[in-house]
Amino acid sequence: MKVKKIAIIGGGTAGWMAANHLGFELRLDPEVEITVVESPDIPTIGVGEGTVPYIRKALDKFGISEADLIANCDATFKQGIKFIEWLDPAVHGKNHYYYHPFDAPFPAGRDVTRFWLANREKFDFHDVSAQSGVCDAMRSPKKISSPPYQGELGYAYHFDALKFSRLLAKNALEKFSIAHKKATIVDADQYSDGSIKNLIFDTGEKQNFDFYVDCSGFSSVLIDKKLNVPFVDRSDQVLTDTVLAMQVPTDGRTEIPPYTIAKAHSAGWLWDITLPNRRGLGFVYSSKHMSDDKALADFSGYLGLESEGFSPRKIPIKVGYRQELWRKNCVAIGLAQGFVEPLEATSILLTDFSAEYLAKTFPKTQDDMALLAKRYNKTLTYSWNRTIDFVKLHYCVSDRNDSSFWQENRNPDTFSQTLHERLQLWSLVPPKKQDFFSRFEVFDVENYLYVLYGMKFLTQPSSMSDFEIRDSQKQIAMIADQSKQLQNGLLSHREWLMKLKKAMLST
Repeated sequence: MKVKKIAIIGGGTAGWMAANHLGFELRLDPEVEITVVESPDIPTIGVGEGTVPYIRKALDKFGISEADLIANCDATFKQGIKFIEWLDPAVHGKNHYYYHPFDAPFPAGRDVTRFWLANREKFDFHDVSAQSGVCDAMRSPKKISSPPYQGELGYAYHFDALKFSRLLAKNALEKFSIAHKKATIVDADQYSDGSIKNLIFDTGEKQNFDFYVDCSGFSSVLIDKKLNVPFVDRSDQVLTDTVLAMQVPTDGRTEIPPYTIAKAHSAGWLWDITLPNRRGLGFVYSSKHMSDDKALADFSGYLGLESEGFSPRKIPIKVGYRQELWRKNCVAIGLAQGFVEPLEATSILLTDFSAEYLAKTFPKTQDDMALLAKRYNKTLTYSWNRTIDFVKLHYCVSDRNDSSFWQENRNPDTFSQTLHERLQLWSLVPPKKQDFFSRFEVFDVENYLYVLYGMKFLTQPSSMSDFEIRDSQKQIAMIADQSKQLQNGLLSHREWLMKLKKAMLST
């Protein structure tokens, strides 16, 4: 039997991202009907405000104007992450930082990692890209003349998450004829084989669909509450379990950092993201290693506010993913599928990645589901485990000793076997593309290089020929010149955004 009627349970970023991906891939089949069922009673989490460059591909494909994205979602550019005090301040200095930039290292194409290892005290690893200097100079990654979704450097976005989900919704409804039903689901009926038969709403109405995409967030109304798919807990690897989140206004005139600030503290880290007229902040911590009162005091102290009356939103984190991401005729996407923690914007990335993969391999008939589900589960489980490894990497290679949190993170018992083996290998030789054999690793060798060596990971240096040394020196000098040219040639971040706004108002 052909799969014709698809229900997406939940709106928000996950639901509407899935709607756009499915709408785009299935747009030429007139028999397919896609309905987003969104409860008016359940608010979205609405915390994730950072993305990675992967999202530009989807937005361009969906036909969303980049100018509209920036204007309607209060978007700013993100050229990477500035990690502050992830190393021991007593050893490396207070406010020591490194960048994980979005531009690939080694623009000349030749890997200079071995040269850096031999000269690690002379310059920072992020200087193998021109982007760190551009970030320090608070420049935009784009020129005024840059085409949509293209720039002089790699970039992603910061934005208002609620406004972003509304933009996705508008696009899905108008471009892909997605139906939108506002209703609260209270239950579902199942067929004898356990697959979902229909949804039951609080009005008593029942509605049948052929396929269900559970984007209901932490509620997981189908994949958990109906299909009882177990949750694979990975809190033994990623120790943070709580987030305090809030927004504070800005004066709308100061310069906008074109990066996410990720500042470490004794039991985790905090993010600081600047939009045109406000900052989004979050304090991530392990409740095992820090009390709630201490977290509130440290968070308010960072903001220069009195702790009395300070009441940010508290969100528990459950690190892990579903044992099966696709069971029977139901796939979970977004927070219903799993969650790591906000570091490296993994939530929106995995939502985008898994929704795209589902759309490109969507079953035409019910008979196709079992085989496609098996492949989907294998692929996405691999992606989840490697993403958890990448998040864990930031903690386990740190030399901070100011708390049991950082010490426990270096315990090999908290590493996956894959990460443990890779770190052993990389202590001998630097990471290579060949170490990342699967295209389903959403973080690749370039990401690992920036984090490993931004945090001064020890890899045995190897001998280099005179030619290799001269060539590496030449490349580093070339990158420094390129960075200076970009700093001089690009507008400041806020100025670029203001010019775009002015241009849109005049048309």
